[in-house]
Amino acid sequence: MAANNGAIKLVAGNSNPKLAEAIASYLATPLAQAVVRRFADMEVFVEIQENVRGTDVFVVQSTSYPANDHLMELLIIIDALRRSSARRITAVVPYFGYARQDRKPGPRTPISAKLVANLITRAGADRVMTLDLHAGQIQGFFDIPTDNLFASPVMVRDIKERYKLDNVMVVSPDVGGVVRARGLAKRINAPLAIIDKRRERAGESEVMNVIGEVTGRACILVDDIVDSGGTLVNAAEALLKQGATSVTAYITHGVLSGGAVARVTASKLKELVITDSIQPTEAVRVARNIRVLSIATLIGEAIGRTAAEESVSSLFD
Repeated sequence: MAANNGAIKLVAGNSNPKLAEAIASYLATPLAQAVVRRFADMEVFVEIQENVRGTDVFVVQSTSYPANDHLMELLIIIDALRRSSARRITAVVPYFGYARQDRKPGPRTPISAKLVANLITRAGADRVMTLDLHAGQIQGFFDIPTDNLFASPVMVRDIKERYKLDNVMVVSPDVGGVVRARGLAKRINAPLAIIDKRRERAGESEVMNVIGEVTGRACILVDDIVDSGGTLVNAAEALLKQGATSVTAYITHGVLSGGAVARVTASKLKELVITDSIQPTEAVRVARNIRVLSIATLIGEAIGRTAAEESVSSLFD
């Protein structure tokens, strides 16, 4: 009888089945047969319907809305695989939903990103693979190997296909995102500008100051998460007032909660480009100025290299 050592299995939760299917297609490996459903009281039930003993299993599940449901699915899938004697379990979490709670912003507040890291580890994951963490130091919250992938190669390829790079200015929408924006700017050899936003008094709207000369430039805003869309819309208006010819935003994770899609659609943004780390809603799919890039090839290649014990970091050299 042949051993399963070296065999790859892909298991998908319910958060982003289309991305999981695209990753499976890239790897030419069908998704494992599994049931992930709810009981009448909404408890999560998981059953792996094929043999995974001795296999290298990758669980594809973003902790996007509804975050708690999808997190519980991930934990229970991992537990089911551990009890099924999988050789190694890798949690592939394209969008790590609690990443914005990575520190104590005030007294008596949690560090929820660390709690979620503990839960994933204790559930039985041997490794974590994620994409564009809100803060890179979250990797240190895990006591297991953690690969933080970057969407920048996918974005750079798209930018090079659509823009004359001698007229492009990369812009960070706030001071905290400078490192991320600088990394993309270096890849396309473009200058960097920064939006300095501040609220002078309580109850007054934020003042957007542009650090850098953007006159006559096609500006590209770069960030990891777009949630309400308010900062992006305000930043676009500030850049256009300073003489930018157009403003496009390249954002990895399109959370787009509440009225964000309508806000972006009505704004002066030429285009909002997001990845499918979070499954796009129907509103996103039909929006006139929102476009989705697939990260299936990037994640699929990282999974393949991890399974073969090859370098993942060289993907971003």
